[in-house]
Amino acid sequence: MPDSRVAPQESRLDSSLGTTQEHLGTSSLTDGHTLSKEPLNHALKLSSPAKVKDAQLNSPEEALWTTQADGRVHLRIDPSCPQTPYTVHRMFYEALDKYGDLSALGFKRQGMWEHISYNQYYLLARKAAKGFLKLGLERAHSVAILGFNSPEWFFSAVGTVFAGGIVTGIYTTSSPEACQYIAHDCRANIIVVDTQKQLEKILKIWKNLPHLKAVVIFQEPLPTKMANVYTMEEFMDLGNEVTEEALDTIINAQQPNQCCVLVYTSGTTGNPKGVMLSQDNITWTAHYGSQAGDIQPAEVQQEVVVSYLPLSHIAAQIYDLWTGIQWGAQVCFAETDALKGSLVNTLREVEPTSHMGVPRVWEKIMERIQEVAAQSGFIRRKMLLWAMSMTLEQNLTCPSSDLKPFATRLADYLVLAKVRQALGFAKCQKNFYGGAPMTAETQHFFLGLNIRLYAGYGLSETSGPHFMSSPYNYRLYSSGKVVPGCRVKLVNEDAEGIGEICLWGRTIFMGYLNMEDKTCEAIDADGWLHTGDSGHLDADGFLYITGRLKELIITAGGENVPPVPIEEAVKTELPIISNAMLIGDQRKFLSMLLTLKCTLDPDASDPTDNLTEQAVEFCQRVGSKATTVSEVVGKKDEAVYQAIEEGIQRVNMNAAARPYHIQKWAVLERDFSISGGELGPTMKLKRLTVLEKYKDIIDSFYQEQKK
Repeated sequence: MPDSRVAPQESRLDSSLGTTQEHLGTSSLTDGHTLSKEPLNHALKLSSPAKVKDAQLNSPEEALWTTQADGRVHLRIDPSCPQTPYTVHRMFYEALDKYGDLSALGFKRQGMWEHISYNQYYLLARKAAKGFLKLGLERAHSVAILGFNSPEWFFSAVGTVFAGGIVTGIYTTSSPEACQYIAHDCRANIIVVDTQKQLEKILKIWKNLPHLKAVVIFQEPLPTKMANVYTMEEFMDLGNEVTEEALDTIINAQQPNQCCVLVYTSGTTGNPKGVMLSQDNITWTAHYGSQAGDIQPAEVQQEVVVSYLPLSHIAAQIYDLWTGIQWGAQVCFAETDALKGSLVNTLREVEPTSHMGVPRVWEKIMERIQEVAAQSGFIRRKMLLWAMSMTLEQNLTCPSSDLKPFATRLADYLVLAKVRQALGFAKCQKNFYGGAPMTAETQHFFLGLNIRLYAGYGLSETSGPHFMSSPYNYRLYSSGKVVPGCRVKLVNEDAEGIGEICLWGRTIFMGYLNMEDKTCEAIDADGWLHTGDSGHLDADGFLYITGRLKELIITAGGENVPPVPIEEAVKTELPIISNAMLIGDQRKFLSMLLTLKCTLDPDASDPTDNLTEQAVEFCQRVGSKATTVSEVVGKKDEAVYQAIEEGIQRVNMNAAARPYHIQKWAVLERDFSISGGELGPTMKLKRLTVLEKYKDIIDSFYQEQKK
């Protein structure tokens, strides 16, 4: 891939843009259509800072929250965050002014990397906006996008906002019923899909969607001509019938305190909630949230990122899509099978400067390295272990020291730099994670490779990051410090300083769509968001998450037991364990369900019966010849079960008191997965589902007690 930090080569991505004028460049997305520079000049003239009216100040009658899609909110502007609010279009205008000729989007077509510049990206978004208007997009109604990350996802999203609509992402793994719930709730006028498989879901439910007027498909051809179903090429041509002036009138009427994005929570309990985010939520967070993570503007260094996590989730959307525009980053799209194994290939080709992954992604990278190391020759394996142990010790004992001992620098030069290069992280200065807790084992593993993993903390309801770590704000196991301009307080603190985390600032969402009761539960009278998460702050303001209040186990004896620390302790003590879930709410004692580390099916990403190399090593170490899950669980392998029991006893010895002891446990026949229902789309554990699915096993722990 050519160096992306310079102006892009001409791209062929324009089957929706086409033959360009005044040398705008072409790509396979724009072949066959006219992409005139006239609307660009026209828009920039209209949008010049002198001619843009100042954002209206808050009206006294506006509340801090609303549940109406067309509602407005009172923005939290105060001395701690006095920045003038602005719209998404204004953010893009300012990016064009600085980054217009830089490469914005990189993608592969027929094995070759192609690029779109910021100027082209903006024009594609305008064409999409006019296409949506022609199809009948109404103000404060949605365009739902059901597809894998792609340039089409991006310019459809931006075009939706330009047209006065609301972007609503739907997880590609969603069932037709889940798609129907979201599309109906958000009043989707148009749904954009990438494949025939996704199109079939929508065709199945269309009759139940009174607001749906059209569907656009972009990655695969239409199997047969259908009424109100358009290819992306046909859709982009429709926009030619809408004037630039008509679009500009809609753009100029927009205000920063209006909703432009809906993010649906994954619904681990009950129906998903539609989190309404304002234009100010998006633009403020894209600027100041990313700045807290040390993301650089392209004038200093163009950030290069790989987009692969679901854009229907706030973390990927704010990091890939909106932050990219704010700072002129180059966003390169991974293949659709990224999480099934191709991600590392993309990372190697692109060489990102910053990268984000949920903990499970980092764990998979760790497991892959461990498997490769296990199959290496004796000397190479010993060299890697030597280099990693020395580097880990240095990073744990002197985390902020730039002066590394000679042996540590030698280990990095001879061994670790090559590993990072093989992973695609040779140029990566910032590696982030969020969305779920990460085990100490995983953090230590990457510290041993000289890769610091920077945590962020936030929710869909905080537009993504409200706390950030960075090279300048880092403490192992913490979620970083509050983003400057945001606030935090802990309520109902216990003797150890642990309380519920409450947040305030420009990141806080507008409300849950059509859910007044839920909104009032989340936002108090003073505008503080009650997260439902518990944690504590150290003397320097670093946040440490201890768990979810709703996940707190209250035993029959009245003991309050946070499950996550105990679950993490078991996984650290027993490297064969993949998932551990503590049970004991309203029970006399604690028990635990365990799953073993196994390989994933490369096509479906489902757990297989084969143990990972690390799990096999564990078996061998304790005297077992097992290589599959069924050998261990089906035969209750004596050596492995004895080792697990001893590991759990060691965890119990370190527990604060006897009520925190795990008294019974069972190993399940299959690891948790999205398809099995135990994990949500972002790999979060769905505890209620697990309790229901494995009810018989759980009941057996306690029935025996009664005999």
